[in-house]
Amino acid sequence: MKLFFREYLPAEPSTSNQTIVILHGLFGSSDNWLTQARLLSNNGYKVYTVDQANHGQSYHSESFDYATMVNDLKELIDDLKLDKPVILGHSMGGKTAMNFAVAHPDKLSKLIVVDIAPRYYDLEHYTIVKGLNAIPVHSITSRHEADALLAEYVPEPDVRQFLLKNLQRQTDNGFTWKINLPLITEQLSNIGVDLQYQGNFDKPTLFIRGVRSKYIQDKDWDRIKEVFPQAILETMETGHWVQAEKPQEFVELVMNWLH
Repeated sequence: MKLFFREYLPAEPSTSNQTIVILHGLFGSSDNWLTQARLLSNNGYKVYTVDQANHGQSYHSESFDYATMVNDLKELIDDLKLDKPVILGHSMGGKTAMNFAVAHPDKLSKLIVVDIAPRYYDLEHYTIVKGLNAIPVHSITSRHEADALLAEYVPEPDVRQFLLKNLQRQTDNGFTWKINLPLITEQLSNIGVDLQYQGNFDKPTLFIRGVRSKYIQDKDWDRIKEVFPQAILETMETGHWVQAEKPQEFVELVMNWLH
């Protein structure tokens, strides 16, 4: 199945000649990376931001797991005839990117993983899913109403704003979800799993973590170096949404490493 993507071309001819494919996290979409993609393209990079399956404008599948997401990414790269792009992923997208790099090391030149490690996670998203399912999307009349209902489960206004970007108003009445909420609810445990492929990726790899996030801990480093021998780690003064909290600084870090 084809994934929806957005393409950002360099504003003027560039000598970098590098292509970056960006993968969002759980409940996200390609829209989340608009600012960062434009900054990168303005500095000479060709950028593709992707809606992973069951998110954004991409197809709704019957399985929600990393094997499916890896196959989708391979198909996208093959269809676009991309020659060893840089793969960049945040959170769930970072786990997809890591799996893809180990499964298909010949398909990419470099890997950038944002605030996720190659290990099992006991997800904290079940409360979020419960809150999303508590919203009667077909009968509510406004996003404000949805926000008030979700606040009982998700107290952080910025997180609610991010989640409610997945609401889409219907032409007749009420709203619908862009995400495949029933499937995500049913198979959410698949997202916390360890890497699903054996082996390593022995090419340049950058891990970026937020100092106020607990997703990449110091104790993860041995495992990271085992799977990604050329990995280096950078830490930013952010929480889990590194690229959203400090987009300019994040893009500068990425570009400095790519050079």
